[in-house]
Order: sequence, then C-alpha cells, then structure tokens
Amino acid sequence: MKFKHLKICVSLVILLMNALNSSAQIKLPNVIGNNMVLQSNQVVPIWGSASPKSTITVKFKDQEKEAKTDGKGYWKVNLSAMAPSSLPAEMLITSDKDSSLRLSNILIGEVWLCSGQSNMRYRMKSEYQKPLKTADSLELELSINEPQIRLLLTKKKIGASDIDTSGWELAEGEALSKFSAIGYFFAKNLHRKLNVPIGIICSAVNGTQIEPWTPASAYENSTLFKDKIENNIINGVEAGSLYENMIKPLAPFAIKGFLWYQGESNAMTNDTLYADKMKTLIHSWRERWENPELSFYYVTLAPFNYTRRKDKVAHTVETLPIIWEAQTAALSIPKTEMIPTSDLIDKLNDIHPPYKWEIGRRLSNVALAKQYGYSNLEFTGPRFKEMKLAGKDLVVSFSHSDGLKSSDGKAIRWLEVAGSDGVFKTANGIIKNNKLVVSSPDIVKPMQLRMGWYESAQPNLVNNAGLPVTIFRASVD
Repeated sequence: MKFKHLKICVSLVILLMNALNSSAQIKLPNVIGNNMVLQSNQVVPIWGSASPKSTITVKFKDQEKEAKTDGKGYWKVNLSAMAPSSLPAEMLITSDKDSSLRLSNILIGEVWLCSGQSNMRYRMKSEYQKPLKTADSLELELSINEPQIRLLLTKKKIGASDIDTSGWELAEGEALSKFSAIGYFFAKNLHRKLNVPIGIICSAVNGTQIEPWTPASAYENSTLFKDKIENNIINGVEAGSLYENMIKPLAPFAIKGFLWYQGESNAMTNDTLYADKMKTLIHSWRERWENPELSFYYVTLAPFNYTRRKDKVAHTVETLPIIWEAQTAALSIPKTEMIPTSDLIDKLNDIHPPYKWEIGRRLSNVALAKQYGYSNLEFTGPRFKEMKLAGKDLVVSFSHSDGLKSSDGKAIRWLEVAGSDGVFKTANGIIKNNKLVVSSPDIVKPMQLRMGWYESAQPNLVNNAGLPVTIFRASVD
C-alpha cells in the first residue's frame, strides 16, 4: 500500500515538473512562424516568452542576437536590417534554461497589413457566390503556386490575447482561396514589379465600423471624442474590440504599411465624423508600431444606393458623398493615399463590387509610386485643386490631371452649380487647356460647384491613365 502511494506521489511530481517545463518553454506570438516573410531594410523585432531571468539567443542568417527575459518571461531582440532574399532560411531560437525552437522557410521582402470590412475580407473564392472578375480566370488564379508570396489570415476571436490564425502559408490551394482577393492581387502585382518576396497579412471582418478597429484609449485621449465615449462605447459600438485581438497582437512585427478598405458601415449610420475617426485610427496604429512613417493607403467607397436600404437611420443621396468627402479630407494626414473606385461597379445595389483584382492593382501602384521609386506611375484620377470665377464660368484646376478627358467621348457628366442662393442647377463642362470650364444657363454668377455629389455618381472625367475624378464640392473664395 505504501509503495502504491509512493508511485502516485512520484507520478504527481513528474506531472507537475512536466507542466512547469511546458509552461516555461519558448513561446512565440502567432504572427511569427514558419513560412513568414520578414520586412527588408528595416530593423526586425522578434519576441516571445520563456522562463523568467533566462537568456534567449536568436540566430538568423549571419546574425546572432541575445536578450534577457524579464520577471514575467517576456523577451525581444531586434534583428538588423537585411536585404531582400528569395532563398528560404531557418531561424533558431534557444534559451539557456528551456528548449529551443527552429523556424523554417523564411524569406525577406516586403510585408503589408490589410484590414477593414467585407470588401477587404472578400475572398478569392468568394462567399458571395459570384464570379471574381480578374484579368485572368478565377480558376487559373486559384491554380497558381506563388511560393514567393506568403499569406497570413486572421480570424475573428473576441477576448483572445493573440491573433487566431493558421499561420503563414504559401499563396496556393485552400489558403489562397480563403484569402483576401485585394490583398492577393496587391501582393501579386508588387511581386511582379519588384521581384522580391511579398508577405501579406489580412485582418478584416465583415460588416464592421471603424470604431472597433481603433483602441478605446485613442478616443479617450482625443479632445474631439473624449466626451463621446463612455464605457468603451462610441457611436453605439464597442471601441477597440477588434483592435485588441486582431491588430494589437501583430505589433511590433515589421511591416511596410497598411491597406484599408472600410466605411460602408459608417455610411449606414450617417457618420459625419469619419475623417476624424480615420485620423484617430491611423495615429493609434502607427503609435502601436512606434513608427509614424508607416504608409496608410485606402480605397474610396464605390457608388451604392444607400437610400434603398432599411437601416436604423434614413439616408439621403448625400449620405455617401459625405463619406467620400471625409475620405478625401483624410489625405491631409501624412503618408496617406487613396484610390478611386467609381468606375468599378456593375450594379448600384451591390455593396461588394467584384473588380477586386483592379483594386489590388491600383493599391499596388500607389505603393510602387510612393514607396518603391516608380514616381511616374499614375495611381489616381484627377483631384480638385482650385476653382476661379471667370465671368459666368467656373474654371477648375486639378492635380493628377495629365490628359484630362472624357472617358466615353461624351459630355462631362454629374456637374451642378449654384449661385448665392445655394440652389443647384445642372451644369455643362468643357475641357480647355487641361482645365474644366463649367457653366449653367440658369446661373448668372455661379459660386458653388458639385461634381458627382450623388450616391450613384460615376463621373466620366478621367486622366490619361483612365482613372476617374475624385468626387468633390467647392465654393468660390
């Protein structure tokens, strides 16, 4: 009987020791693993947990870095900046107290994080059961093996301390079919131009507003929003709920920048503060990565009949233009850019336009022009610059306006002017000396101009690249 008790005690001790050893093993965040792409030409943080007061050694290529864990077991090393490399490499992480970890098939290239709601989450093999319009066929795209493009897809999991993911995967098969179409085509075009590995992380959730993607503390610390948030609730939703589980755990993984496609859900609430909320989100993300230089490129919402929706609040034909104006205003934030989409829809009752391959390509052109030296590559359509009154005419100048023209050879559409009474009338526009001259027979002295100020507007004013004008309204100074 005593021997039996002794055996039980020994077994319990062994189980306890195993549990202690298991809890003390080196652990990495889920964003770090096999098949990952590390950002080139930047310091690359590698971090995790292990036994408190132990020494961690990270070996990668010709680098060897050491760090001491703190009282809670946290450690971090910074790998020195590295040139891009398509040759798979291994990373060895060891502890002087615990077991070691070996990660394989690691490349060095360009890493981007894409986020937002359903249009960003829109899969290569779409859950909306309609064809994805691509330059090639969908079947061909899904049969492609792109070993130099690596994908990391997160899943929605509120309350978790780390991202929920299957880890880094090659762009092929099931992993590709489930991944963001925009994210993949962005990576594909970038890879073709740069010929370096591309890592793309997608952390997006259908039907979400901007507030859950922004930490609650960012609103609490904002002079504009601190009186509008209570118990983490702002605009009727919980601030930070998605940020805490799907964005925050990704930092400080080294990235080049962010891609953002969101706003439809805020349009549904008639949000008039969207530009300020974008500024709050962008600042908080850059602050989390401790890098104010991180690029933030985003997608202009496509035309859509919000007035036909049965939301909690009623919409007007200006509901969407107000969000468009907010997105344009966000361009005043340093290191931001946006692409147009007013030409990329077939049905005005479809909030998920299928031209994701073109959106990905346009976003990649922004990155190429702004980040990778392709300064002559046009990535957006004409944007309002200034307007002057010349007799009965309004003369409008644009940036990004080389080769200003009508996309279909017809008269310029979606123009309205108003006099001092503020009553808008349909106007005519002609292109002269690469400027737009606008007038109306009903307005003797026009003072205000609107172009495309309607939810279904698809203006035909484009530049040489065939990209459409950014919708705007303006007044004479």
